[in-house]
Amino acid sequence: MIGIVVSRADAASTHIGEQLRAVGAWTAHEDGSRADGDGGGTYYTTEGFELREFDAIHIELGDPTPAFADPDELDCIVFVSRHAGETGRLLTAHVTGNFGPAEYGGEAGSFARAAPGAHKTVVDALDAHAPNEYEVGIECTHHGPSECATPSLFVELGSGEAEWQDPDGARAVANAVLDLRGVAADHHPVDGGRPRNGRPRHVVGFGGGHYTPRCERLVTETAWAVGHIGSDWQLEAMGEPTANREVIDAAFAASNAELAVVDGEKPDLTAVIDDLGYRVVSETWLRTVGERPLTVVEAAETTLSPVADGLRFGEVAVETERGSNDDPADAWTVVSLPDELIGAANGIDADATLTAVDESTVAYETTEGATLPAGDALVADPGEFTDLVDRLAELLGREYASVEQTADGVVCRDTGFDPEKAATLGVPEGPKFGRLAAGETVEVNGREITPDAVESDRVERFAVAWPAGLSPADAAEPPIDE
Repeated sequence: MIGIVVSRADAASTHIGEQLRAVGAWTAHEDGSRADGDGGGTYYTTEGFELREFDAIHIELGDPTPAFADPDELDCIVFVSRHAGETGRLLTAHVTGNFGPAEYGGEAGSFARAAPGAHKTVVDALDAHAPNEYEVGIECTHHGPSECATPSLFVELGSGEAEWQDPDGARAVANAVLDLRGVAADHHPVDGGRPRNGRPRHVVGFGGGHYTPRCERLVTETAWAVGHIGSDWQLEAMGEPTANREVIDAAFAASNAELAVVDGEKPDLTAVIDDLGYRVVSETWLRTVGERPLTVVEAAETTLSPVADGLRFGEVAVETERGSNDDPADAWTVVSLPDELIGAANGIDADATLTAVDESTVAYETTEGATLPAGDALVADPGEFTDLVDRLAELLGREYASVEQTADGVVCRDTGFDPEKAATLGVPEGPKFGRLAAGETVEVNGREITPDAVESDRVERFAVAWPAGLSPADAAEPPIDE
C-alpha cells in the first residue's frame, strides 16, 4: 500500500490530487477519528493507494503515517507537491531531511527514511509521462519532514504558478505516482519478474549541485537507486565531516545503504565514511557491478583485483543460496588468461575476442584502460577455459593456414611474404614490398620477382597455462584399464 499526501496549503499539491482522483476508480471513505485538516474526514482509496488530505504544508507535517487506515501496511508515502525555483517547467523527485540546520521543516542533521526504489521508478515514470515542454530531474536532500519513519519521497510539479495550475503537468505527476503501484520502497534487481534476494542496490550521494547530475545518471542509467544526497551546499551547511559523524551515519541508515558516491575531492568526508564502515565507490564501479550479487562481486575483488584496477565481469553467473554461508569463491577456479593469444585474436576481431572472454568467465582482469582482457580470470567450470581457447584459436584461423593446440599452447603456421628474402633479391622497400605481399609479381632491374620467391614459413607460438587435466596432451592419452 502506498500512501499519498495532499496539502491544501499547496496549490500544485491540490491540483495533482484532483488529477489523481480523475484517473482510475477511487472509493471515498469517511474517517471521523481525526480532524479533517489532519488527514481525517473524507479520504480516498484505489487498488494499492490511499490518499489523505491535510491543511498544513508538507514540510510541517512531521510523520503522517498514523493518519492512514492501516499504518503497518504502508510500504511508502508519496508527498505530491509544488517545486519552486528559477528552473522553468520541471518535474522532480527527491527524499527529505537535513544535513545541516532545519530551515525548511524537519530537524537538523536528521533524515526521513528514504524510498530509493520508489524514487527510481517514479523518475523513469515522470520522464515517460512528462509533456514535451517539461524537463525531469532529481534534487538533493534539502528540506523536511525528517520525522517520517515510513519510507517516503516528494514528487513535485514546478516551477511557478503557471505550472502549478497546468493540468498537463499535474496529470503527468499523477500518472507517474500511479505507476508506483506494486513498487517496493527499496530497490532490488529483478530476476524473472521477482525481486532477487540480497542487499538492496542503494547508494548515498555526496557532492555536486542541487540537481546532482551524477546521481541522476545513476538513477536513470544503472541498476542502482540513490537514497539521500548531500549536495555541496548541504555539506557546507553541515560543517566538518569529523564533527558530524552521526549525521553522515544517519544518512546511510535512512537510505538503507552501505555504499556512497562522492563527487569531487573530499578526503575528510571519505575518511569518515570509511571509518564508519561504509565504502566509497565510483560510478564506474556501479556500472560494472550492475545487478550482479554483491557477495560474488566482493569475493571476486578479493580473489583477483578491485574493479578500480580493471576487474570486469563476464556473463557466467555464480550465486549462492539465500541465507547460505557458502563462499562464492568455492564455486569457481582461478585461471591465467593466455594474454598473447588474446592480444593476437584482439588484433583480428576485438569485439569477438571480448565476447569470447565475457561468455566464458565469471570475472577477469584487464589492461589498456580495461579494454583488453589480461591477467587472471575466474571460471565456473574449467571446461569453459578450454572453450575460450577454442574460440580464440578459431579467430586466429582467419589469418593463419593452420592452428594447432598443444600441451604448451597454440601453434599457428602460415606461409607469407618475407621482407628479408625480398631485400636479399634486391627488392627495394616501398610499393614493391606491398605488391609482393599482395601476391603480385614485380620487376627489379629487368628481373621478375615472383611472390613465391620471397615467401617463408611463419610459425607463431602462444603459451597457454591449461588447467590440470585439460591440455590437448591430456585429452590424447588413452584411458588406463583397471
